[in-house]
This record gives sequence, structure tokens and C-alpha cells, in this order.
Amino acid sequence: MTAKFRKGEELFFKLLMKAATIIILASLASILFIILKKGVQYMSLDMITKIPEGGFYIGKGGGILNAIIGSMYVAGGATFLGLFISIPIVLYMHLYLAKGSGLLNFVRTSFDVLFGIPSIVYGAFGFTLMVYLGLKTSLLAGILTVTLLIIPILVRSMDEVMLLVSGELKDALFALGATRWEAAKVMLRQSAAGVFTAILLAFGRAIGDAACPLFTAGYTDSIPTSLDQPAATLPLAIFFQLSSPIEEVQGRAYAAALILTMLILIINILIRYANKRLGRHKI
Repeated sequence: MTAKFRKGEELFFKLLMKAATIIILASLASILFIILKKGVQYMSLDMITKIPEGGFYIGKGGGILNAIIGSMYVAGGATFLGLFISIPIVLYMHLYLAKGSGLLNFVRTSFDVLFGIPSIVYGAFGFTLMVYLGLKTSLLAGILTVTLLIIPILVRSMDEVMLLVSGELKDALFALGATRWEAAKVMLRQSAAGVFTAILLAFGRAIGDAACPLFTAGYTDSIPTSLDQPAATLPLAIFFQLSSPIEEVQGRAYAAALILTMLILIINILIRYANKRLGRHKI
């Protein structure tokens, strides 16, 4: 292989990487431009403080407060419940299962598979379970189904963070007479930035999902006041209202898209902040 060929090969892949980067950035810029162009003109105080007036599909007045609060209920409830389930699983994997054991590899592979399953499958599973149990679409059903969706995200994200905690640290803790519970607290402290990042990633995934709430949470013009009532979400507000023939209703959809984009942006900023600040702690 001549030096000229190697330089040509390097130049080719360098141009390929630049082209891929430009395509991705251009696509992102186009999406943001469309959302901003069509969403900003409909943003107002009423949009974030009122529910739709006259129906979400044909009513021209009102806003999307029902979808904003419904998304917070579903995503917040699912993230809290998912975290409550995921942390013990991750700690069990690292404190009770031997490194490289068959059971540990099986657990990781199982969560990898669950991680890759499309959200519509979780939604269909939740709907099937609802029908079997005789339940109706509700906020509780949406929370439980979205929880199943984000548990693999939480487990695998925190698992990878825990892997960065030195095995020598655990050996030192046990050598000093620390219990597994005490070792767990130290490991969580050492992995605080990664755990917080996993929480935000799961929350972002939950608040942006449309399939699970579509099958299980339903949709409503009102704000749910109990767990057995249906709940609207921002992705479904975009989906339903964008298909309306009324321009003002379509405007609410673009406003919902803008708000959802801003929430995802805030989550990403918080992730970077967490990695920067929480990653500096010491034992």
C-alpha cells in the first residue's frame, strides 16, 4: 500500500465524515426551523394556561395546558416508578452477582433486548393487559406502560455507569467491614452524575413517547384529577391536532411541538450540567 493510496483513503473518509455531519446538522436545523417558524406565531399565554375550547380537533380557541400537565404526570410518574424498580436491580447485579457470571450476562442481554423493542409493542402489551383486566384508558395505565418502556433504559444506563466504579473500591469497602447496603450507598454516590443522567434520559424518552399513551392513557380535553381518568400528552396533541382541517388547531399542534422540543433541550442541558458538576464529587 503506497503512501499516496493511504493519503487518498484518509481524505475519502475525512470527506465522508464531514458530509455525514453536515447532513445531520442540516436535518436538525430544518426541523428546528419549521417548528420555530410555525410554532412561535401561535405561542401565547393562553396556549400554556388554557385547555382546548370546543374540542381539541375542531375547537379554535384555548391552548394545550391539558397536554402539558398530562405529559408531566405520565413521564414524571413513570420515571419515579421506574427508578424505584431499576435501582435495586442494578445494585443486585453489581453487589450480588459475580462478575462475568452466566446469570449476569443473561440479565444484561435481556435488558438489551427490552431496550430495543419498539414502544408500540409496549403499548400493545399494555392495551392487551388492560383488556384482560377489564380496565379502561387512564393515567394509571399510561404510567404503568411507559414505566415498562423506560425500565430497560434506566437499568442499562445505570449499569454502564456502575461498571466505571472500580472493582477495587468494592473490595476495599468489604475489606473494611462495610455491609452491602453501605457499599451500595457509596457506589450510588460515586455514580451520582451517571444516575442523574439516566433519570433525565428516561424522562425525556417518556415525555416524547406517543405509542404507549395512545393505547393506554387515551386523550382528553380536560386535566386529569385522578389516576382512573384519561390523560392527554404533548406527542398525541401534535398527532391529533395536526390532522385537523382547522388552521388554529394545527397551530396548537406546532405550539405543542415547540414546547416539547424546548423540554428536550432543557433535559439535555441538565444532563451536561450534571456530568460537569456531579462528576467532581469525592467519597
